[in-house]
Amino acid sequence: MPLGRFHRRFIALVSLGNFFDLYDIFIVAYIGAALQQSGFLSLRQFTFFVAAGFLGMFVGTVVFGMGSDRMGRRSAFILLLLIYSVFTFADAFAPTAAWLIALRFFAGVGIGAEIVVIDTYVTEVVPGRARGRYVAITQVAGFCAVPVAAVLSRLLVPTHFLMSGWRWVMVIGASGALLTWWFRRRLPESPRWLESRGRAAEADAIMSALESESFSKEGRGIYKEDAEGAAATEKKEKSGSLAPLGMTHGVAEAERASFWELWRTPYLPRTVMLVIFQALQTIGFYGFANWAPTFLLKRGVSLLHSLEYTLLIAMVSPVGPLLAAWTSDRMERKWTIVVLALLVAGLGLGFGNSVAPLAVVGFGALLTLANYWFSAAFHAYQAEMFPTRLRATGVGFTYSWSRLSAAFSSILIGAVLVHGVPAVFAVLAVAMILVAVVVGALGPRTNGLVLEEIAR
Repeated sequence: MPLGRFHRRFIALVSLGNFFDLYDIFIVAYIGAALQQSGFLSLRQFTFFVAAGFLGMFVGTVVFGMGSDRMGRRSAFILLLLIYSVFTFADAFAPTAAWLIALRFFAGVGIGAEIVVIDTYVTEVVPGRARGRYVAITQVAGFCAVPVAAVLSRLLVPTHFLMSGWRWVMVIGASGALLTWWFRRRLPESPRWLESRGRAAEADAIMSALESESFSKEGRGIYKEDAEGAAATEKKEKSGSLAPLGMTHGVAEAERASFWELWRTPYLPRTVMLVIFQALQTIGFYGFANWAPTFLLKRGVSLLHSLEYTLLIAMVSPVGPLLAAWTSDRMERKWTIVVLALLVAGLGLGFGNSVAPLAVVGFGALLTLANYWFSAAFHAYQAEMFPTRLRATGVGFTYSWSRLSAAFSSILIGAVLVHGVPAVFAVLAVAMILVAVVVGALGPRTNGLVLEEIAR
């Protein structure tokens, strides 16, 4: 199928969901400094606030990320969007630190699995020749949320209109709930997932609708209706009340998948590689992303100047994924990840040892660019490792280690921070160097290969 209007509309809708997801993750960094300075949270409570979010993400990734192999990509995407929007809205009105931390856990349940489902969803729907680019585009849209969150935080955090400014920042993020039903009407289920579940007639109907839209100016908004009609036809065929049309896919059986398949050849080396990778990369990635304003506060920078510096740094956020969109299908993703991990380690050491404002902003901007280029590359890479019947289970299980790691690394960073900001970035650099080693040693090549070929 040629890349066309359907793919552009599909990626726009999914990317908008990714925008709200990453907005919700990254506002923690910007409102965290305000929460601490206002006295609403102590440094120790802020550590638990960050950890609670990531523990929720761990639970959500395991339950819904892996669960989307059973419930479907579209259904999981919509449900998770609703969960995190509702709990983020509730969190905005938390009366105490304990409530703020507890509600952050439940918001994290929705946030955590959304990215896994998006990576899986896009990987299965977009042709292999553009798979890396389209996953990177969802990351471009997602990381556009970072400067938006920074700007809104700079404008709203110092204010107190009806309630504290940081609460308004959270309310705006929760507005993603308003888009939930619109998403539901406009997104088709993954045909690959339907076929793997033995629902081949529905998959064929959706493919026919996509072909209609790709090759003509018609064929809009017919996914649900065609799928429902196909399901009814398939039921009649199986009951014998309707003569089969001679298509063997109409009676396809669901592929059997087991969690333990991840621990057998050929998936064992990939599972081990991704578990180690995810446990380590989060230390380097979120160690900077969630703590940058706090690091500056610990250096004696005022809250307003801290927010201004991080705002300038955040402006380059979409550039990293844009570079990934341009290079992902041109440069082997495996080696791109290795090089960028080493680059993040070096730039992190530069940021951690910078004092002058120009150096802080310069190293921070370059580190942000490399971090988000790295993120876009590995999100495309991880979704290619497993077959459709096992894809969300494999990605969800391995990605859940990043959430668990992020929760405990927040506590680790809080403990190391008493020894100074440079000590923190030395720890982050070691983690990213180990990431480069494990991917270089165990990671397979995937560029330009059909998913079914990679899965062999």
